[in-house]
Amino acid sequence: MTTLAQEHEANLERLRLEKTVLQSTVVLNNAEEILPLKNLDQKIACIDLGFNHSTVFDSLANKYQKVDHFNGNFYASTSSLDALLDDLKFYHTLILEISDVSAFDQRVLNFIAEAGQQKQVLIALFGDARSLVKLDSFNYPLIWSEQHNDAAARVVAQAIFGGVDVENYLKQDYGQNFCAGSGYRIRKIRLSYSIPEAVGINTDDLKGISQIANEAIVAKATPSAVVMVVKSGHVIYHQAFGKPTYQSSHSTHIDDIYDLASITKTAATTPAVMHLYEKEKLQLDANLGTYLGRSRGLDKSAISVKEVMLHEAGFVPFIPFYQKLNVADYRSDSSAEFNTRVAANYYLRKNYFAEVMWPQMLRSPLQSRGRYVYSDLSMYVMKEIVEKLAGKSLSQYVQDQFYRPLGMQRAGYHPLNRFLAEDIIPTEEDTIFRKTRLQGDVHDQGAAMLGGEAGHAGLFSSANDLAILYQLFLNKGSYGGHRYFKVSTVELFTSKQSNISRRGLGFDRWDPDTTKQYPSRLASPQTFGHTGYTGTCVWADPVNDLIYIFLSNRVYPQVTDKLSNMRIRPRIQDVIYEAIARAKD
Repeated sequence: MTTLAQEHEANLERLRLEKTVLQSTVVLNNAEEILPLKNLDQKIACIDLGFNHSTVFDSLANKYQKVDHFNGNFYASTSSLDALLDDLKFYHTLILEISDVSAFDQRVLNFIAEAGQQKQVLIALFGDARSLVKLDSFNYPLIWSEQHNDAAARVVAQAIFGGVDVENYLKQDYGQNFCAGSGYRIRKIRLSYSIPEAVGINTDDLKGISQIANEAIVAKATPSAVVMVVKSGHVIYHQAFGKPTYQSSHSTHIDDIYDLASITKTAATTPAVMHLYEKEKLQLDANLGTYLGRSRGLDKSAISVKEVMLHEAGFVPFIPFYQKLNVADYRSDSSAEFNTRVAANYYLRKNYFAEVMWPQMLRSPLQSRGRYVYSDLSMYVMKEIVEKLAGKSLSQYVQDQFYRPLGMQRAGYHPLNRFLAEDIIPTEEDTIFRKTRLQGDVHDQGAAMLGGEAGHAGLFSSANDLAILYQLFLNKGSYGGHRYFKVSTVELFTSKQSNISRRGLGFDRWDPDTTKQYPSRLASPQTFGHTGYTGTCVWADPVNDLIYIFLSNRVYPQVTDKLSNMRIRPRIQDVIYEAIARAKD
């Protein structure tokens, strides 16, 4: 038997175990529908109070929101659980992991009682159902699994955050409150993290992904890559390949943060535009002069927002702003006068964008209005409109409206303000402009000159965060029990809206010219998403309920076209479609 065949058999066994767990897991004390957790914009801690599989539990919980781990056994052995409560003072929600042994420990019961007076407490109980009797006096939401293994840890952790459906009931009485027939149904409201077999796909049929990804690394098309596949709301594939650089001593990790480049257009600017459109603050047929006073009297004033979003405004494709810089415009150290970080040891003078770049864009020639010409200037313009209407920066707006509520932990601008450099994949050894390694500073030169925050580039993210956002789009605007957009809004922006190109509003789409095989040979005509110059892509296919994400740093150490010439991204995408087709046979 081959290794892959063995993996398929092992996955079938894992799936069987998890189904067994699901069939016996019961949700109790949930009359107020606290479970699954809806609000993720809060500090959450997991406390191990005697559950031997807490590492697996915590790993799954952290897919949904940053969850800090506390070892209750350590506190109990070195001091007391009272000290643990002191250390939990900044947390709003406590998830207590309890076994059928620790439930009979009076110190644990005392801790539960006191914690519930100060915090929102959720109990995850594993093992013998008779331990429920010891918890009968508590009214905190509780999920009980009779299993005490990794499978139970995976299922219960995901149930708490809405990754799986649960609908079971107690078969007999356990105390006064936990009576036979007790139990609540909770619905799947977020991604689940599983295996290909969970959606009927044989793991063996996805082996081509690793073959193609490794082919890219061997050919030095990119030092690293992360591939993620989401099918029917289940993450069924998530693997990292290569190393951050060709000289790195450690391997790439699935949660590494990448420069998304032009995916910024659909993962930051376009959602912000959609939100303002829904709030009726922005009209697609309104012209730029309506929103941008500095455009009035210029040829840009009469251009409509819709034309901008479709790349039909006639803007030049890009302007190489950095080529016009002189030594008086920047310094190696930051100061009140030179406060715009372009990269390490490179700071642009204050207001350079407003005084130089923005006027240059507004006065740039209109060369092709009414024709499709892809232009980065479109999203410079939309960023200015978003920020004027929102009254805050684009980065703050998308964090407030989307990223934090959705549980997107790593997505955002300015990653060095929140993460260690080692968590961020290096993008390029810039030998021309900034003359330094770019690691956490945006690759795009124009975006860098805005301080790393632009409408067309500047967003960094992990694959998981990007999957959450695109699942929101596939769900037609809802995720995690909240509705972020109307169905009609998502359909409007993601569907074909141009008579002269394949484009949606902000979104790229499947190309009807089949000779281009874009984004891949087998993608459906409803597929939408975007690519990024740094070697990234994200594609959502509503027909197949599929999300495909590929992240790489193909421009490291310098730009190479091998990734595109070898058709690495579309070939991997077609492997996924072929696996889905085999599953249907």
